[in-house]
Amino acid sequence: MHGYEMIQELDERTGGVWRPSPGSVYPTLQMLEDEGLVTSREDGGKRLFSLTDTGREEVSKQTTAPWEEVTDAAGENVLRGREAVGQLMGALQQVMAVGSETQKARALDVVNDARRRLYGILADDPEAE
Repeated sequence: MHGYEMIQELDERTGGVWRPSPGSVYPTLQMLEDEGLVTSREDGGKRLFSLTDTGREEVSKQTTAPWEEVTDAAGENVLRGREAVGQLMGALQQVMAVGSETQKARALDVVNDARRRLYGILADDPEAE
């Protein structure tokens, strides 16, 4: 795989919880190559990385995949929250695309009220909820 494919794969395997930046992935790949754990080759203008035998040995020592560690650490509410926000954005986008001006204004009122209430939760303000 090339680095961008790895970023996409991690994003997918973690349900969007972990999407490392190119600024962290490529230096890490270079470090792994320097340590003899991966090799790289150019193919069609892309730099493809593969595990070496030593890299495979290191991977076999892991009891939990890194993406599972990340999603387990994030917790169920983070995963559910991402899904809920995605659904909310989809609904808002649809209202903004096809709703009347009155419906769009009402939708924005709902979003602004939700934001205020969420900050109220952090402030432990029962009035805001």
